[in-house]
Amino acid sequence: MVGQNESCKNSFVGIGVWALDNNIIEVENLEHSFGDVKAVDNISFNVLKGEIFSFLGPNGAGKSTVINILTTLLKLQKGTAKVAGFDVEKEPEKVRESIGIVFQELTLDRDMTVRETLEYHGRLYSMPKEERRRRTEELLGLVQLEGKGDTRTKYLSGGMKRRLEIARGLMTRPRVLFMDEPTIGLDPQTRIRIWDYIREINRQGTTIFLTTHYMDEADQLSDRISIIDHGKIITAGRSWELKNRLGKDLIYLESSNNREASELLGELDSVKEITEKPKGIVLMISEDGTHLLPKIMEMLTGKGIAIKTVNLKKPSMDDVFVHYTGRELRDGGAEKMSSAIIRSGKR
Repeated sequence: MVGQNESCKNSFVGIGVWALDNNIIEVENLEHSFGDVKAVDNISFNVLKGEIFSFLGPNGAGKSTVINILTTLLKLQKGTAKVAGFDVEKEPEKVRESIGIVFQELTLDRDMTVRETLEYHGRLYSMPKEERRRRTEELLGLVQLEGKGDTRTKYLSGGMKRRLEIARGLMTRPRVLFMDEPTIGLDPQTRIRIWDYIREINRQGTTIFLTTHYMDEADQLSDRISIIDHGKIITAGRSWELKNRLGKDLIYLESSNNREASELLGELDSVKEITEKPKGIVLMISEDGTHLLPKIMEMLTGKGIAIKTVNLKKPSMDDVFVHYTGRELRDGGAEKMSSAIIRSGKR
């Protein structure tokens, strides 16, 4: 399966463009409103078989609404959507038979044991008794809950509950596993363990559709990322592609006259864009920053502009998000509007 997945991933021909035979999710012109509020605003995208696909965006961006439509929990209002080849509007039963779901909020019965939770889910899908038992033991091993089979879920830690929810979503061997903010509220160590489970599930052949507001989660896990904000897909691509579009390097600079420094450095051919921050400026450059930095410092000091702080770094997903949405995304989904962007006069 790994070889097949790699072959599929190498068939990439453009942002959001994949051979149709390789698509397991196809969405076209999807819209959804709650009263006067448009939660999803005419979006189209595809998900490739065997990949980990992420929707990255703040709370309220429309991520959960899209998942609820694709999993048939919300009625489709406008547009078309197919999951595993089945139309979510015309064939909802077939869609549900093909998917697993890990909800953002915990939905476990507090008084059922870990093993009972999985057994009950298998019965809901009419799995034969022996297959249910075999699958239950397999999944308890996968999520490292072997010793907790007879423990009631109310006595599990938050991380254990999340792992049990992942196991439940996998009980019927789904072709697509939808995970809505799967690590929200978990401590860093538990989040990393959940990432490991997600990678292992994917290696076994399950396509993962992930929503998250954690930059590092999308960056570390995803084959492709779509950034969604205010119900619209702002940009999409592989992590390295999204970063590379910003430039080769970023230079953060604080000086005695940031406005004059911006105007002066904006004339350089290799400066793609300049962003103002509360105390300084950020240069988005198209060449190796270690080569350009001495020239920048010489230009500024030559004009009598004192350099207080300078920092050179590679673009991150945080930088990508700010660039495309004009706001910073904090843990917990809180947002902060970014400062103004000054476009360089040269490209």
